[in-house]
Amino acid sequence: MKCPYCSHDDDRVLDTRVQKDGSIRRRRECLDCKARFSTLETLMVNFPQIVKKDGRREQFSKEKILKGLLAACQKRPVSHSQLEAIVERIASWVISRGENETSAHLIGLKVMAELKQLDDVAYIRFASVYRTFKDVQEFVETLEGLETLDFIDPNNPQLPLTSVNSTGKLENDEKTIPGTRSASPLSN
Repeated sequence: MKCPYCSHDDDRVLDTRVQKDGSIRRRRECLDCKARFSTLETLMVNFPQIVKKDGRREQFSKEKILKGLLAACQKRPVSHSQLEAIVERIASWVISRGENETSAHLIGLKVMAELKQLDDVAYIRFASVYRTFKDVQEFVETLEGLETLDFIDPNNPQLPLTSVNSTGKLENDEKTIPGTRSASPLSN
């Protein structure tokens, strides 16, 4: 290691510490000018290429995964360190596969699996953006593990906005709360 002050080639290591991210920080002293400086050693990992849906290839990016996680977890009780841990687990998983290329679809599924364990709302947010759904019914089926919900009628996937009484008829929606407008827009 060359001294950054005098460019001398010889130095000695005074202190070595392993950082939280696994890198190694070394405090060094130049044997010529006695100046002290620090170096940081990190493992150079070659991540595989990511194959996108349209066939494009791009370099794996931890930052892109973290950005997606941050968007999904916005205003949720999830700490930044939890999201960074998810990113590290996904990066380790990608490396452990030992492949030169990995499908973006597989990474998306892995992210959704991690989010499902962490926070249901964040999982739903990520799934709604990541997956392409034809309609609400397909979205609900996917989120429920392809099980349809009992209260959704397949002939009418919309839920009623008004109350339904025990006989199956709409309740009288002409009732108004004092100080509010009536239900009918023509009555004003």
